[in-house]
Amino acid sequence: MDRALATAVRRTGAAVGGIYLLDARQQVLCLVATGGLPPEYADPWTRIVLATQDPVADAVREDRLVWVDGLEELARRYPRAAAAQPYRFCMAAAPVCGTDTCRGALLLLWPAGRSPRAGHRERARMTHAAHRISGLLKAAGEPPAIPEQPRVVQVRALDTRAPQAALGFSERLPGGSLALDTEGRVVFVTSGAARLLDCDAASLLGRLPWQALPWLDDPAYGDKYRTALLSREPVSFHALRPPGTWLDFYLFPDPDGISVRVIETALADRPPTLAPVRPPTATGPAGVSRLYRLMHLSAVLTEAVGVRDVVDLVAAEILPAFDAQGLVLSVADAGRLKITGYRGYRPEVIACLDGLPLDTGITPAGKVIATGVPSFVTDPDEMARNYPQAPRISGKQAWAFLPLIVSGRPVGCCILSYERPHTFTADERAVLTSLAGLIAQAMDRARLYDAKHQLAHDLQQALLPRRLPRVDGLDVAARYLPASHGMDIGGDFYDVIRLDHHTAAAVIGDVQGHSAAAAALMGQVRTAVHAHATAGATPDQVLARTNRVLTDVEPDLLVSCLYAHLDLTGHQITLASAGHPPPLMRRPDGHTAPLTVDPGPLLGIHADAVYPPTTVPLPVHTLLALYTDGLVEVPGRETDDTTAGLTDHLARTDVSDLGRLIDDLVHHSWPQGRHTDDIALLLLRTRPRRR
Repeated sequence: MDRALATAVRRTGAAVGGIYLLDARQQVLCLVATGGLPPEYADPWTRIVLATQDPVADAVREDRLVWVDGLEELARRYPRAAAAQPYRFCMAAAPVCGTDTCRGALLLLWPAGRSPRAGHRERARMTHAAHRISGLLKAAGEPPAIPEQPRVVQVRALDTRAPQAALGFSERLPGGSLALDTEGRVVFVTSGAARLLDCDAASLLGRLPWQALPWLDDPAYGDKYRTALLSREPVSFHALRPPGTWLDFYLFPDPDGISVRVIETALADRPPTLAPVRPPTATGPAGVSRLYRLMHLSAVLTEAVGVRDVVDLVAAEILPAFDAQGLVLSVADAGRLKITGYRGYRPEVIACLDGLPLDTGITPAGKVIATGVPSFVTDPDEMARNYPQAPRISGKQAWAFLPLIVSGRPVGCCILSYERPHTFTADERAVLTSLAGLIAQAMDRARLYDAKHQLAHDLQQALLPRRLPRVDGLDVAARYLPASHGMDIGGDFYDVIRLDHHTAAAVIGDVQGHSAAAAALMGQVRTAVHAHATAGATPDQVLARTNRVLTDVEPDLLVSCLYAHLDLTGHQITLASAGHPPPLMRRPDGHTAPLTVDPGPLLGIHADAVYPPTTVPLPVHTLLALYTDGLVEVPGRETDDTTAGLTDHLARTDVSDLGRLIDDLVHHSWPQGRHTDDIALLLLRTRPRRR
């Protein structure tokens, strides 16, 4: 297979080749051999999950030759692959198949400058090479073992011979010269280069530059080297040879190798610091920086929850990185462009653009969504030729219209705009297209979350009482606070029921979990409690009958509940508890303590469970605080300690405004506001009845 790979690289004129074999158990394509490239450069492509969107994976899954004619197409079709190797080259992946199934793939890469189209003869050579590897696998019988690291195949022999005339010519030039073969190994070095690099020639020959010279092993330099090696494009950079000598490197690649000139940096041009620096460019951030930015943005976007988070992160990360001043994110909704977020535009401009039909003639956004092809406009004249109204509306001078594509389907458009004309290089276009792929995935997740969040909110609001009844002799206030993370829905509930002109009931409960199922069960419990209470049942009977309803339903979730019957004329309260935290009572003299209530088992466990009632006096100006355990169960603290602290705080705080008191109690338990569970809090305060 090694010889077959080397032959395939040479006969097709490729710069790099690799063979993948399928690990059928894990459904992963593993790189087993590579040539024409330092092995560490292949790290991003060593393992490819068969189900992912990738040229090699597509070739194996679909049993066809996959051809990608450049970095822009790679970024558009395979953003993950482009993010891993943002360099200018063409690639082809040919399936390596047996009689009944594909066993792997042959991958070939060509540098920039090659014709982007593959002719019939070239395709035939690639297919023949893949068939040759298939035959070798078939002849071997058992599948070969997959190594932990791919083998490095020497696709071209190392030749360090130099004609005497060429050597003399090079030695007479100022500075130093090196030659690298197509795989990046040093094959020639002049004495001047050895002197400048402070290394003898024998230590350099046959080695990769950063292996022989550790001070060149830096991502800033490595990116330049990769660009020359993979894209075959001239590059230059400064490098600091320890302890304080700055050198200029000029790399001139061609299909046969790389010529390197090394000279000592002029004093006036030396960087002011003693740390390696990246030379500034006019075309955007360096390749390694772009790669790190892509990786960083990808990690950051995984933390985005809603659409607003995505807009904020994109505005914070992309606009400064590409010197853009404006951002618009829009989605296709019922045949129109709905703007979901923007930065750097006046509201009246957004009002003109929001809701335009997809076939609008004002902006290319609709066309970009319809075709899935990005559009880059460098100046207002170019825009005005096709969309004359766009420059007048926004006042911008250049635009990048990037389709947001999810599973091959354009769902929206990301627009970056500039206040001055801007020329988009090929690398910049490719990186922006890759970024659009990441943004699209984040937007799709965010829109789904927002939809679920709204559904949860609507469901929660429908199940909780819209307003609490007015009861003569009783002031009430209540609040439901969802957990700080997760869906805005749970099983905590409360209710106040006016039974007659002198009695009322209060109920609070907690269904286990944060889901639609928890909310639905909460609705059943609240309905059952309300029905039995209004039918005249005593507190113990209300819980016992509700318990029988739940045992018939056989829920998988646990339910706690506290029911209180308030006699506002007789000034007493009777309570029954199904495993719920006892309420706090503040008496008229300020003495505050949890009530002692004998709890019964949680609802829905035993059909014949008993819930003993507890009756205590309820004088006028008494305050009761009914709450769920989310208020007092604080990580790292004992619940008894939290409850004791809350009791002491209630005894000392102002209770004149019940709404403000709720906020105060929650803040006391959760001063940072990041409560981990739902909280329901119901406050009841007795007052003199009107005659």
